Amino acid sequence: MATTNLETLTAAFSDIETITDPNQVAKLSQDYHTFSPVLVPKLAGKVGDIVVRPANEEEVIKVASICAELRIPVTVRGAGTGNYGQCVPMHGGVILDMTKMQEILWINPGVARVQAGVKLTALDKQAKGIGWEMRMAPSTYRTATIGGFVAGGSGGIGSIQYGLLGDRGNLLALRVVTLEEEPRVIELRGDDVQKVNHAWGINGIITEVEIPLGTAYPWAEVIVTFNDFMTAAKFGQALGNADGMIKKLISIFASPIPEYFSALHQYIPDATHAALLMIAEPSLELLPGLVQQYNGQITYQKPAQEAGKGLNLAEFTWNHTTLHARSVDTSITYLQSIFPADKGLELVEELYHYFGDEVMMHLEFIRVKGRVIPAALQLVRYTTEARLNEIIHYHEAKGVFIANPHTYIIEDGGRKVIDPEQLKFKEMVDPYGLMNPGKSKVLSAE
Repeated sequence: MATTNLETLTAAFSDIETITDPNQVAKLSQDYHTFSPVLVPKLAGKVGDIVVRPANEEEVIKVASICAELRIPVTVRGAGTGNYGQCVPMHGGVILDMTKMQEILWINPGVARVQAGVKLTALDKQAKGIGWEMRMAPSTYRTATIGGFVAGGSGGIGSIQYGLLGDRGNLLALRVVTLEEEPRVIELRGDDVQKVNHAWGINGIITEVEIPLGTAYPWAEVIVTFNDFMTAAKFGQALGNADGMIKKLISIFASPIPEYFSALHQYIPDATHAALLMIAEPSLELLPGLVQQYNGQITYQKPAQEAGKGLNLAEFTWNHTTLHARSVDTSITYLQSIFPADKGLELVEELYHYFGDEVMMHLEFIRVKGRVIPAALQLVRYTTEARLNEIIHYHEAKGVFIANPHTYIIEDGGRKVIDPEQLKFKEMVDPYGLMNPGKSKVLSAE
């Protein structure tokens, strides 16, 4: 972007909070793509020219109008907790930071409406005040925003009960602003939300989100250890299949992954495999019998009344596992996998033995189309990009779906193709191709 444009923009946004300090702009042009040694060199030096931080939808509309008129690229961001470079600007321009839009508009039994910059933990806390909670959240829920979760997330803690964010019914409505000289405000409801869901901010600026809530149970946190990994995995599957037991989290870790959890060392002996669980207290009475059936040992249990105190097991799961491992060994990276329902544990066992410690097995059980299956965020001891690709292709050849976290291209991340309805919506709301350009093969080729 030309210097004259930066000066023009700074003047145009004089009544909106802006940041032009190069160090701050560079910081707000990044996310956690550093988890990937493949992405680091590819995204090096990619920064915006100015950060604009709107406080309300009227300011968003003003930013959209000016950027459309001047043909300035716009990259929308929340807290920047994503891992694939979703909010890294490939072509400079405006970083639209939505974190000031923090109003919880309303919460009714079973449903909430909030602005895009609301932190997940703030929404959850207020919802619990009337007996409800978010259905699912990533392990970064303390800092992540709802808009960022919708644009770049897919599931998390709670997906064992409710599936993934993209499943019908887990997202009720989105309000988006178009990037045109005269921006429109569009309300998407029902299945139409998929035109924007998980589109990495290429399909309009999300200003409001309406989501269903789940019943707020008193959640107990439990650690169970096992001497054999596949026994731990089979325990996780059995617990997931126990429909009468209410659970929010079933995470299974092969040794030596628990050794990266320094705060949990006293509860997980070396060379053992671990299950980290969140179970509704009314179901807790049934757990010891199941643990005994699989020769496990309960080594830690925190009652729901102590929630928020001391350890929080959720923050060792999902992609926080990778964070903890990389704090010890920065050569470690990760995969994101979903195993087929018909032979999930069979493939888990085969790959666990085939790769050994090169690909350390970390399972997260989720519900997909009514069935509980193992998903995984395996830790990989990285050597070369070629070897990483070999590992990915081996999984795919066995029928494992890989959502590749080592690319900033939407299609390469696992979709293979962009939904035609999303493309059609993109043409309507972003006629000049200014929203997060460079993140799609199709759009880049046009």
